[in-house]
This record gives sequence, structure tokens and C-alpha cells, in this order.
Amino acid sequence: MTSLEECLPAELRGATITKIQAGLSGAGVYKVEHDGRALVLKVGSAESPLGEWRSRLGTQQLAADARIAPRVVHVDEARRAVVSEFASTPFLALLGRPDMREGIIDELGRLLRGVHALPLPDDARTGDPRDHLRAVSQGVSADDTLPAFMRDAIARELALTMPASGRAPVMSHNDVNPSNLAHDGVRLVLLDWDVTGPNDPYYDLATLAVFMRLDSAASLRLLSAYEGTEVTELPSRFTAERRFLGVLVGSMFSMLALRSGHPGDASATLESTVPLADVTQRMRAGQLTLGTPEGQWLYGNGHVREALR
Repeated sequence: MTSLEECLPAELRGATITKIQAGLSGAGVYKVEHDGRALVLKVGSAESPLGEWRSRLGTQQLAADARIAPRVVHVDEARRAVVSEFASTPFLALLGRPDMREGIIDELGRLLRGVHALPLPDDARTGDPRDHLRAVSQGVSADDTLPAFMRDAIARELALTMPASGRAPVMSHNDVNPSNLAHDGVRLVLLDWDVTGPNDPYYDLATLAVFMRLDSAASLRLLSAYEGTEVTELPSRFTAERRFLGVLVGSMFSMLALRSGHPGDASATLESTVPLADVTQRMRAGQLTLGTPEGQWLYGNGHVREALR
């Protein structure tokens, strides 16, 4: 069995290796510390097709060259291992600074413009984000104690036709959530390029709007920074994607809570559901965490409540 140290270049042997997380793709992510230097080691799943791994790595390297992802310093294809620079400041730490919020929104818009300017690989496969919601729907049994408003929201989103955006597909990151954003000391960068692929440009933008809870004015600021010119009206595709993503994120976390042991509440209504703003405030105060079924349940229900309102 290959040791983690064998995934590192010779000059980093003997480094301290600490597990950070395991990605949804099955990859393991580790912090590597050596001689005052911090790096990140990501070891991909051996079950992932090699061609897909190479394609994602190629996109990550292009993003690093464009300075929108941390610099790649070592690749071991045989072990599916990639070592990159460590971005030291988590995005969530920046969100705690209200005086920086408008500047962060502007920088995020420009960051996504850079992502979407990356070339699409010839073998890039276009996925349908609605497949994720279909998978959630198929996993919901009659015994699951999801609120009726959530079941209805899932069914309604799957039945709707997404309005056309008039935009060509772009290279989309497809997972622009706060845990995949960091600051490297100079600029914001995107982490975890495992699910990149062609998508409508409004998908990434709407994802940011959902996770950052951007109101209409802040969303217009994000779109203006992305377009490089003032946007005065929210496009229908952006609005629809934002609602869809709110339902998707909310239902995924709610189902995760049920599978983690939360009793659920089939009788819950929109009016009785804790607002997402209150949930996130409790999380910032350390009173609630997404590592518990209760935190997952309140966070998930809150997202669907906000999407429907």
C-alpha cells in the first residue's frame, strides 16, 4: 500500500502530514508542512477513470496559471496525487468583515469571469445539475419525515423547464461554496476542481448568491463585476438557478440530517421553519454546527424556506 509520503517529491519527504478532509469524489486532502512551508496534498480515488482525472488536472493547472487556483508544485500520476500551494486564509474568515463585503463581491465576480474564460477540453462532458436533485428525490422514501413544502419544492423544480440564458456553456467550477474559496495572501482562489465541466455561466454565479445569501442589490453587484459593466436587472436564468440551488442544497442537507439520525418533522411549515439568517447567525456564534444532525436539519430547511420566499 502506497504511503502518503511516497506521494510527495523527494525534497518534501519527512514532512508533517495532517488530514484536512475527504472530498465527495473520494479524494483525500492533507496539509503538508515542511521547513516552514505549507502545501496541500490531494490523492484522487483510484476508482475515478484516469482520463477524467487528467482532464480535471489540466483544468486545475490552467486555473493555476491564470492565478485563480493555487499553484501546482508536484504531480504523481501513478498515485493520482497533486501537491499545490496552501491558501492560508479561509473564505469564511473574510466574510466576518462587513467592511470588506462589497470588495469581496466584486472580486468574486472577476474570479468567476476568469474561471469561465478557461478553455473547454475537447472531451468535456456536459452534465445536468438537475440529476443531483433527481437523485435526492429518488432517495426520499414515504417514511422520511421531510416537510411537505420541501417535497413539493423538489417535485416542482424537477418539473420546471429552466429558462434559456442566451449564453454558450462555459468551463464552470460547479461547486463554488465557501469551503472551496480561500485567500492566498494576494487574491481569492478557488479550490477543489473535481466537478468542473461545461455549464451555463449563471450556475456558478447563482451558487455564490445562495451560499452568501446575496439580496437583489448584492446579486446585481456580483453580476456587474462579472460582466465588467453595470447590470440593472436580474436575468431570469440567474433567478431560476438561484431558486433551484436553494432547493437542491436545502434538500441535500435535510436528507443528510435524516440519515445521520435526526427525527425530522413532516408537519413543519414555511412559517414554523427557522429562517436561514437565524441559522447562520447561530453558526457564527458557535451555537450550531453542520457537523451535527440538528445543524444539518436547520440549515437544510432554512435554505429551502429562503428559496421559496
